[in-house]
Amino acid sequence: MELNAVKTSYARWAPVYDKTFGAITNVGRRKAVDYINAQDAATVLEVGVGTGLALPKYRSDLDVSGIDFSDDMLAKAQAKVDLHRLDHVKSLRQMDARHLDFDDASFDVVAAMHIISVVPDPEQVMSEMARVCKPGGLIVITNHFARDVGMLAWIERRTAPFANLLGWHSDFELNTVLKQPELAVIEQKPLPPMGMMTFLVLRKEER
Repeated sequence: MELNAVKTSYARWAPVYDKTFGAITNVGRRKAVDYINAQDAATVLEVGVGTGLALPKYRSDLDVSGIDFSDDMLAKAQAKVDLHRLDHVKSLRQMDARHLDFDDASFDVVAAMHIISVVPDPEQVMSEMARVCKPGGLIVITNHFARDVGMLAWIERRTAPFANLLGWHSDFELNTVLKQPELAVIEQKPLPPMGMMTFLVLRKEER
């Protein structure tokens, strides 16, 4: 998606996101955070933190940072942090995920929940996520990936031209996130409903 389209789309969706896409993607978000909470980790970066729906669910002893390109989404996330006094959330920053303003190997876990098919240049975003992840650390992704056959595959192809309007790519290929040579898949599972979403965990090789 084009950067301006992302900004416009999420400004439009921010007021109603929690009760629309946020509700639809709750299963994947819960799965990702439960998985992260079970890890021996201290620092987490959530790329595309959106309205902050996942933030209250992280372990209270984690050091969580969140970034998003949309100021409208971040305002909603900050409101949740303030309302629920989420002391484990150390920072929420406006940032382009293609150019993360963090040092190399800064985080034990990098999470991207339902955003990798939204960002422009997802390969570059994956490269940046790998860069800021510590060796031996994890990248946890939940996302919709295109199917090859069936009715849903047909629908995905039909809706693909409307990506800028919808705010996501219905025909996004799994291979797009598997191009970083230092990342190895350690878990991949379909998520309900109907396996429309995928839970994916990648480990960064230690060198």
